[in-house]
Amino acid sequence: MLLDLYSKKRKRERGEFSDVYQYEDIPSSLRVQVVHMLKEAFATEGGYFSGEAKKNIKQINSLLCREYGVFKLADEYYEGFEELSKFLLQTEDYEQVLDVIELTFRIIDRSIRKHLYHYNKHLNVDELINELNQRFREAGVGYQYESGELIRVDSQFIHSEAVKPVLSLLKAQRYHSVNQEFLQAHEHYRHGRYEESTAECLKALESLLKTICSKRNWLYDQKDTAKRLITIVLKNGLIPSFMQNQLNIMQNLLDSGIPTVRNKLAGHGQGPTQREMPDYIASYALHLTATTILLIAQADAAQP
Repeated sequence: MLLDLYSKKRKRERGEFSDVYQYEDIPSSLRVQVVHMLKEAFATEGGYFSGEAKKNIKQINSLLCREYGVFKLADEYYEGFEELSKFLLQTEDYEQVLDVIELTFRIIDRSIRKHLYHYNKHLNVDELINELNQRFREAGVGYQYESGELIRVDSQFIHSEAVKPVLSLLKAQRYHSVNQEFLQAHEHYRHGRYEESTAECLKALESLLKTICSKRNWLYDQKDTAKRLITIVLKNGLIPSFMQNQLNIMQNLLDSGIPTVRNKLAGHGQGPTQREMPDYIASYALHLTATTILLIAQADAAQP
């Protein structure tokens, strides 16, 4: 539950809640807040863990132990929820903290939501996810839980206005492949795999364009590149006539944006010199993909 405490309001007034995030320091206060949220989700109102809850927690602990190559997450004296909580509070590896948060909230989102009678029957899963995302923002930690994944956030404004609406739109079954590729781009980006992220951006854009072409029976080849697919959808009037003046601008933006970034940096061999894609270019490609997908999908939805 989120409370707008006096101290929190004063921090807002002083501008202490920044839109500039850091990603590698998960403060202890945020970790404690996550433990409170997990207990609210996994335990009944009386603080009791049902057999189903204990089984889920044991599975989470076992999966993490196997991935990390250890036998226990915490001291041998701890079991179940206490073991998971101690690990979350004590690990010095920030990515392990994010692993726990992503895995547990995915289970809350996809499993507990459907079987509340084994857990806290009054739990509102959407409110709990909103609380997690708000806690991230208040702590200045740049991640948000969206569509079963922890997404890295560079700017809350861009995330709210572009990334989040796209993820909501891509939940539709016809956009399944687009959604998977866009989420994979975020996953690569979060872990610093910038070339892979940009390559997935291009795949997501191409998948969207092919989906629209198939839906509208516009001829295309499965091997068509983004440039060719963009030409097809624009030629068939996807953009309303009153936006005709912006047609060339949009064509150049799409044509020189994602495809060019990918083709110039990620799509070819590195040669004798090791090359790394800068994070700001990967961020640009990711957010340009989001705004482009949103624009094209909304233009498609607006036409009969």
